[in-house]
Amino acid sequence: MTLPGTPSAAPGIDADRLSTLLNAERMRWIEARPRSAALRERARRSQLHGTPLHWIGQFPPPVPLTVERAAGARLYDVDGHEYADFGLAATAALWGHDHPAVVAALRDQLDRGAVTLWSHEDHVAVTEELGRRFGLPFWQFTVSATDANRFALLLARAVTGRRRILVFNRAYHGSLEQTAAVLTSDGTVPAPGVEPNGVDVRESAKVVEFNDLDALERALVPGDVAAVLAEPVMTNGGAVIRPEPGFHAALRELTRRTGTLLVIDETQTIPAGPGGCTRELGLEPDLITMGKWVAGGVPAGLYGMSDEVAAAAARYTEAGDGGLGSTVAGGPLAVRAMRAVLTEVMTDETYAHMNRLAERYERDVAAVIDRHRLPWHVGRLGGRVSYAFTPVPPRNAGELYPRVGSSLRDALWLYLANRGVVLNAMSGAALMSPMTDEADVELHGALFAEAIAALAVPGGA
Repeated sequence: MTLPGTPSAAPGIDADRLSTLLNAERMRWIEARPRSAALRERARRSQLHGTPLHWIGQFPPPVPLTVERAAGARLYDVDGHEYADFGLAATAALWGHDHPAVVAALRDQLDRGAVTLWSHEDHVAVTEELGRRFGLPFWQFTVSATDANRFALLLARAVTGRRRILVFNRAYHGSLEQTAAVLTSDGTVPAPGVEPNGVDVRESAKVVEFNDLDALERALVPGDVAAVLAEPVMTNGGAVIRPEPGFHAALRELTRRTGTLLVIDETQTIPAGPGGCTRELGLEPDLITMGKWVAGGVPAGLYGMSDEVAAAAARYTEAGDGGLGSTVAGGPLAVRAMRAVLTEVMTDETYAHMNRLAERYERDVAAVIDRHRLPWHVGRLGGRVSYAFTPVPPRNAGELYPRVGSSLRDALWLYLANRGVVLNAMSGAALMSPMTDEADVELHGALFAEAIAALAVPGGA
């Protein structure tokens, strides 16, 4: 039986072998997961596309992985399968699914109350520690990174009196209409799958390619951009795209010269180090946003501000909420978990462990690429590793589109998952956690080598 899906070309891969393997792995997945399939059919009657989040249906498996429990850096599904989890919920579970320090903090807080809408010592301890790590003096709590970005951009517009924002092409900053824009030959347009609705991104946003300082200067010089919202190292498109030498210094100089605020989104880049890329690269943003990882799995986010932005924000919120915040932002459960993460989990020892495993993972993948003479590369940002089907790292995410090798990514994901290893379902990236075992990294290396040996064109690309 052949399932729908035409393999897209990837350099060095035999298309016929890819088609055969992809169909075989899809069927193997379905046949081994009858309970997951039954639950999917049941879910179709009450969930969009039969999944609790609509984009789960866009992941590689033809029947979604249905988790029964998660522990450490492992997943267990309803059909009795166990997996080494390198996806780690796209950094939301970066510290593991049940880190002892986070679990102990949450259990203690449940006995003290889950929701109060009042201040607590934990709030002060968390914001003091964030200031120490990231260099900005004032912080506010949100329920997600999306909200952190939404509020940061709202403040930027209020502070500057400007309406437009600028993002880098194909960056992802959460479910914000204003940032759901991409760059095409026709200029800025809504991102694929986004219908124009309420926010006309052609009027509200400017989009340029990462590392393109000339385009950035042209976009900022008119003086109509409130803020640049930037991921300091781009990670969301299936590759690690680093800033070129001098890029961040020039970005900071341009934003200051044009009166534009600089917002750094550390939601995906925290594997770089205990102070994220902000500390590792010596950045000086006006605002920082973050979420997912910060509370060890409890929904939460934060945004930090410079003295100047905080003063303007204080005036803006003096009589009312200004459209900022929500009832459960900074709730006791999330903040207790944040305090545990910041003080007990995000240590130098934790990052040393994550980096060591990531280096091993990177070496394993690079060795397979070299063995088969594939024109691919592998990139790493601290404990995060991605390989992409280009010979050298791209300068920007636009170089990754139109996507090459999407069916190969699906086939590799399924091959690995059918044998007990789960990667990020969107990009194929791997994350290391303090609870990841070296044996699981070794298993991935062996399975990746098997899969590529079965798919590669003999003698190299």
